[in-house]
Amino acid sequence: MGRSYKLLSPADITTLWSRWQQGQTPVEISAALGCHQWTVGWHIERRGGLPPRERRRARQALTLAEREEISRGIVADDHVRTIARRLGRPPSTVSRELRRNGGRESYRAAEAEERAAAQARRPKPCRLATEWPLRRVVAQKLRKDWSPQQIAEWLRRTYPDNPMMHVSHETIYQTLYVQARGALKRELVAHLRRGQRYRRPRAVARSTRGPGQLVDIVRLAERPPSADTRAVPGHWEGDLLIGKRGTQIATLVERQSRFVLLERLPSADSPTVVRALARRMQRLPAQLKQSLTWDRGKEMAQHKAFTVATDVQVYFCDPQSPWQRGSNENTNGLLRQYFPKGMDLSQVTQQQLNAVANKLNTRPRETLDWKTPAAVLAASVAPTG
Repeated sequence: MGRSYKLLSPADITTLWSRWQQGQTPVEISAALGCHQWTVGWHIERRGGLPPRERRRARQALTLAEREEISRGIVADDHVRTIARRLGRPPSTVSRELRRNGGRESYRAAEAEERAAAQARRPKPCRLATEWPLRRVVAQKLRKDWSPQQIAEWLRRTYPDNPMMHVSHETIYQTLYVQARGALKRELVAHLRRGQRYRRPRAVARSTRGPGQLVDIVRLAERPPSADTRAVPGHWEGDLLIGKRGTQIATLVERQSRFVLLERLPSADSPTVVRALARRMQRLPAQLKQSLTWDRGKEMAQHKAFTVATDVQVYFCDPQSPWQRGSNENTNGLLRQYFPKGMDLSQVTQQQLNAVANKLNTRPRETLDWKTPAAVLAASVAPTG
């Protein structure tokens, strides 16, 4: 028997969002609530995956208990000042409450409470809805595949004396995903890193590929300290970005600048991967050929041949430790915007890869104090004196 189409109570909705933030799927949530998964999906879709803010009653607002006390005072024909004194409120507060809700003859505590709650729910228009110059700039940057955080910081630095041109990255996300705000077109979501219909909680760790047959490896612990501290340029992290079965591209990230290189690979066997990476590395200035850090995938089984061809030592991470090449892992996540899982990467040309790399390399990065990877790399290899 299928799940029912029951309406969710406020307590159910609270449970729904709590489980969603824990990383549960709509199917799991619907099973826990005893409703159809479409009901859960509807709540998630309409909020863009963003839990509603917890409602908080203003300290100066009357409570239901106080409204019931006002109602009892009216029945007892007490004066407004007498009722106010019992509540510890100014008489003007009680008078306004009565005027707003039909006067002494028509006042009902429950109805007054419902009316106050409805008025409190009325959303204020967000800045992106009221400030069209700001909305236009944000939309332009989104179309260039800038992240909301990059846009927010760029606005703050570009318009330091104009607060009307400032907006938080969270407001941009909210406006994109919660379409009731009506300021930014939903189509702009496709320009975000993951391009999802709604925001998902970060609850699932990324899986890693199994170890390959590697011999005579040099462990990461032996890598020069200058690579660990990112003090000098030329230390790279690499990996394969996997698409449809049998298709892949090589990704290289320079640790100091986060500069990205992408290389087309017709296959993932070690000779092919090593030759492609060696050709790309040989074209770099000597200053940028210090080391390469890789995971334990068998595509680097011929790492010695790579070192002979490039004079670049390969260092291998510990088993199942992707965080030891964190810059590359993060970059591969960004690349999924352009190369989703399951995509046939054999159809992607090197020119297309270069265009995507250029996009990443010319966007400001928070970790670089909002400089671009291209600018940081250029400064690090510029001649001195």
